[in-house]
Amino acid sequence: MSTATDQRPAFAPARSLLRFATAGAVDDGKSTLIGRLLHDSRSLLADQLEQLELASAERGDDGLDLAMLTDGLRAEREQGITIDVAHRYFETARRAFIIADTPGHAQYTRNMVTGASTADLAIVLVDARNGLTEQSRRHAVLAALLRVRQLVLAVNKMDLVGFDEAVFGTIAAEFAAFTDRLEVRQVTAIPISALRGDNVVHRSEAMPWYDGPSLLEHLEEVDAGDDRAAGPFRLPVQCALRAPERDYRGYAGQIAGGTIAQDEEVLHLPSGTRTTVVAVDTADGELDRARAPQSVTVRLADDLDVGRGDMLCAAENAPAATEELTAEVCWMSATSALEPGRRLLLKHTTRTVKAVVAEVRDRLDVTTLHRSPVVRLELNEIGAVVLRLAQPVFCDRYADNRATGGAVLIDEATHATVGAVLITGTH
Repeated sequence: MSTATDQRPAFAPARSLLRFATAGAVDDGKSTLIGRLLHDSRSLLADQLEQLELASAERGDDGLDLAMLTDGLRAEREQGITIDVAHRYFETARRAFIIADTPGHAQYTRNMVTGASTADLAIVLVDARNGLTEQSRRHAVLAALLRVRQLVLAVNKMDLVGFDEAVFGTIAAEFAAFTDRLEVRQVTAIPISALRGDNVVHRSEAMPWYDGPSLLEHLEEVDAGDDRAAGPFRLPVQCALRAPERDYRGYAGQIAGGTIAQDEEVLHLPSGTRTTVVAVDTADGELDRARAPQSVTVRLADDLDVGRGDMLCAAENAPAATEELTAEVCWMSATSALEPGRRLLLKHTTRTVKAVVAEVRDRLDVTTLHRSPVVRLELNEIGAVVLRLAQPVFCDRYADNRATGGAVLIDEATHATVGAVLITGTH
């Protein structure tokens, strides 16, 4: 087995991949849970285990402090909390995984948004002694807002409540009632003890009343089917590839939605010209059919002026080409607010355009789902915003396509990313 800190190693075998994020209140045990998953699934290399043993001994811990596997920043280790989003890769015989360990503090909402934006599943960790908290609800709402399709409620520290079935049942029922208000496909509740390892990788004998899978068994079995290929075809063009000596011209990018094959008709945006696909190429040769999220080069029957930021799409089901859009924005700047008249850059797929904030409509309370009218958004706040663009972007609603429905806002002066954009409508 193998691990990596940021991305899947190039040598990893092709298999089903599940991306999941962990979230919860401070001290609920997120980092310990991930450490337990890595340790008990034997996904640690010998040198990683040795370093963990030494670091735990230096801190005077009894046994291994598994949280240190993900709490990589010095500030995190000193305070015993998670601040940054830590990514870890591991695999079992059945599936490969990429984990995003996100912080629990309300002031790090932007980090939770970053970590969950590409996740297929989110684990909301709850301390069995405390039950659902404001942060637990916030994390469930953020996951639903980001269209994470599946939630797992991991009721942790069951050993500290005597493995009481009634405690678990009460928390699970309360969480189910809350998530009924959210657009989540599936919610699964699992009682665990991350510190002891109960129901994390192996089923626990301490909770005979629980007859469901362990957390890892659920992660291995859950449907991780990528539904991006089920929608209409979308290919944001990253670059044009030309080889005049071979009379070759193709348009490269990562398919953001749907499928494409030779002889199918596509639409080029912004020109609105229809053309036919001659071939779909990859580094490994020509494909009969390609699907999202594959990276491909498409050759067309007609000689069109196609460049970076353009889009090839389904001829009969095109995205909106708009210069004004409504979106949920998570504001990420600690030095300034998002308010009407603010000028920014909007990066959407492979196209970057100038944008101005036309209106800030409201702020979403991510624990109660209540919206209140506001004139600006501060750090970590989420609200409905209207943006006017200098040039059109070719977009879908975020609910329909996370790739073509998502964007980021960039400060023109510093080029720092200051906002996450989830498109909800066009004008």
